[in-house]
Amino acid sequence: MFRKRSYSLIVFGLLLVMTMILLLYGSRLFTDIEEEAHITQEDRIVVGVSQLGSESGWRTANTESVQQAFTQQNGYFLIFHNARQKQENQLKAIRSFISQRVDYIIFSPVVETGWETVLQEAKQAGIPVILMDRNVDVEDESLYVTCVGSDFEAEGVKAGRWLEKELVQQRRSSESINIVILTGTEGSSSQIGRSAGFETVAERHANWNILEEKCAEFTSTKGKEVMKTFLKRYPDIDVVVSQNDDMTFGAIEAIKESGRTVGVDGDIMILSFDAVRGALDMVADGTINVDIECNPNQGEYLLRVIDMLEAEETVEKKYYVEEDVFTIENVTQEVLGGRSY
Repeated sequence: MFRKRSYSLIVFGLLLVMTMILLLYGSRLFTDIEEEAHITQEDRIVVGVSQLGSESGWRTANTESVQQAFTQQNGYFLIFHNARQKQENQLKAIRSFISQRVDYIIFSPVVETGWETVLQEAKQAGIPVILMDRNVDVEDESLYVTCVGSDFEAEGVKAGRWLEKELVQQRRSSESINIVILTGTEGSSSQIGRSAGFETVAERHANWNILEEKCAEFTSTKGKEVMKTFLKRYPDIDVVVSQNDDMTFGAIEAIKESGRTVGVDGDIMILSFDAVRGALDMVADGTINVDIECNPNQGEYLLRVIDMLEAEETVEKKYYVEEDVFTIENVTQEVLGGRSY
C-alpha cells in the first residue's frame, strides 16, 4: 500500500514539474514562433490586387495567373479583392490598400474614366500603381507606373483583316455584308479598343453594313438576349462580331434556336475574341470562324515588372502580352491540350 502511494506521488510530482516548465517557457516558445512568422511576412512584398470581377472564363484564368505569380514562395503577400464589376467597389478596395500601406497596387479597371482622385491618393502615399489588362483615361499618366495587358485596338484590327481576307476567298468582297456587333462593358478598354480597331478596317469597305452595335456585358446570358433581338430585327445577318467568347456562346445558342446555322459551313460567320479552351473547341469543329486571342496569363509579366521596380530599373509605360489568331487551320490537338484556360 505504501509503495503504491509513493509511486503515485512521484508521478504527480513529475507532472507538476513538467507543467511548471511549460508555463515558464512555453509561452516564450510560441512567442518566438509567432515573431519569426511575423518577421517572415514583413520581409515579403505586399501586393494589393483589385480584380474587376469574375464574369467570364477568361477573367477566372486571369485571376488564377495573378494568384500563382504572387505567392509566398516567390516572396509576396497577396491581398486580393473581387470588385464584382462595380467601379465603386474598386475605389473602396484601392483606398483600403492605401490605408494598409501595401507596397504595390495592381488593378484591372472596370471602365477607363473616374480614377484621378484615388490614383492621386496612392501617389501621395508613395505606392506605385500598375494597371492590369485594361487602361485608364487620365490627364496625368504619372499616376500609374505601367500597364500590362493586351493591345485591344490591334485585336479589333486583326478581326477586321481576317474578315477582309475571308470575303476575298469566298469571292464575296464586292457583296453587301450585313454585320452586327455584340460589345462588352461600355467604357471598358477592351470594348473601346476592339470597337475602334474593327471600325478602322470596316471604314475601308463601303459594302460592310454595320447594322447595330449593342452592349452584352461580356456574359453568355446577355449575349443570347441581345442576339435574339438582332435576329428579330435583322433577317439578313451575314456576320456576328462578338467581343468575347462568353457572349459568343450565348449568341450561337440564339442563332441555332432561330433555325439559322453558324460557322465555316453556316449562314452566319462568327468572329469572337479571347480564345478560351471552350471556344477553341468550337473553332476546331467549325462553329466559330475565327477567335482573336486575348491572353489572360499576365501574372508572370506583372511579376517581372515588380522585380524590375524593386531593382530600381526603368520600366516601359505599356507591356503587351503575346497573342495569336485562331482558325480551323491552326487549332491543333497540341494547342487544345496545352490550353490552361
